[in-house]
Amino acid sequence: MGWRSQLSTSLKEGLSPVVDLVYPPRCPLCGTALASQGGLCSECWGDIEVLGEPACSGCQRPMGSAAASASDHCFACVSEPPLHDGIIAASLYNDASRKLILAFKHGGKIAIAPLLAGLIAARMAPNDGELPLLVPVPLHRWRLWSRGFNQAALLATELSRRGKGELLVDGLNRSKRTPSLGGLGIEERADALRGAIEVRANAKGSITGRNVILVDDVLTSGATSDACTKALLDAGAVSVRIACFARVVDGSGLGQDRNRNPEQKSETPEAMKTPGAT
Repeated sequence: MGWRSQLSTSLKEGLSPVVDLVYPPRCPLCGTALASQGGLCSECWGDIEVLGEPACSGCQRPMGSAAASASDHCFACVSEPPLHDGIIAASLYNDASRKLILAFKHGGKIAIAPLLAGLIAARMAPNDGELPLLVPVPLHRWRLWSRGFNQAALLATELSRRGKGELLVDGLNRSKRTPSLGGLGIEERADALRGAIEVRANAKGSITGRNVILVDDVLTSGATSDACTKALLDAGAVSVRIACFARVVDGSGLGQDRNRNPEQKSETPEAMKTPGAT
C-alpha cells in the first residue's frame, strides 16, 4: 500500500466519528440504524438474492437442476451464443436490489457505490496475470450533465480500487442520445442503440489486445451491453465480460409489471419496463 493510500485510510478513520455524528449510519433500504457506514441491516441483507448454482456458464442464468446444467450452457446461449464471455452479477434484480439501484442512480446516493461494487467484487475471481481493463457503460453527455455522474463509472472506479482491474473510465462514448430503455422491448432497444455507442479514438490503443470487463449497475435485456461489447471487440479487445450489481433473469423483480398489456409481444421478461434501466 502506497503512502497516499495509507494517508487516505488514516483520514477516513480519523473523520469517521465526525461523519457518524453528522450523518448517523443507517441502512439505505429501510433506514434502520447501523453500527457503521456502508452496509445494510441484517434483514435487508437477507432480501438480496445472490445468483447461485447450478447456472449457465455463459450468461449466469440459473438452471433448474444439476442435470439441466450438465451441458454447461443454457438453451438461449446454445441457440444464440452471446458476444460476451460471461456475466458477473452480484444479485438477482428484485425489490431490494431495485431500491438500491434507484437510490444510487436517481436518488443521488452515490455513497453506496462502495457497497454495490463490493458485492460485485465478491463474485469476481482472483486475478492472476495481467489485470483486465475495467470499462464503464457510457452515458450520453446530456444525461451525464443532468444526472451529474455516471453510475457505471463510479462502480468501475470502486472495482479498480479493490484491485479488480485497470480503469479506463472514458473508453466508450455514447455519441447518439437514446431514449430511456426501461419501457422498450428487445427489438426497440436494439434499434435505439444502433450506432449509438463507439470506442473513443484515443482509447483504441489501450483496448487492443486486452481482456475487458464492461461495468454497469443493472443488466436487463442485454441490448446496451451487446452494443458496448461489439464496439470493444471491433476495437481489438480479446474478450469482454460483463460485471453488474443486479441481473434481470426470467422476470425476476418484475412484479411491478403485473398489469402490463399481454399483447405486447415484442417484449420478454428481461426487456419489460425495469425501473432504473437506461
